[in-house]
Amino acid sequence: MPVLRRTEIREWVKQVAASHGKRVGEISYIFCNDEKILEVNRQYLQHDYYTDIITFDYTEGDRISGDLFISLDTVRSNAELFHQPYERELHRVIIHGVLHLCGINDKGPGEREIMEQNEDEALRMLDKMNNPSL
Repeated sequence: MPVLRRTEIREWVKQVAASHGKRVGEISYIFCNDEKILEVNRQYLQHDYYTDIITFDYTEGDRISGDLFISLDTVRSNAELFHQPYERELHRVIIHGVLHLCGINDKGPGEREIMEQNEDEALRMLDKMNNPSL
């Protein structure tokens, strides 16, 4: 289980949501391994592959809510693959799910680039929270 600064993450998620005109409701983070995320992917989405995150969106109006299943195995593999610190990759995946709850998709033409831009901006917000002189 990763060490997360819950208060910091909570405040960051609120800031990111607010930047998209949203308020934060109840968000559950379910940290699991590759086998569990594959099981969830098969059972609920009929997809037969591993992934880093699956987002179940229960948003109503402007209040985002949902369940975020995050495979720590895939986060670790992706951190190594992309030469990123594990914690940074975990933050990217967490905010990826939050951005889905905010209505940003990444499957259609051009949507992946928009998602990545939003992830990068959200990570810069986190950096500024941790180091206001940036």
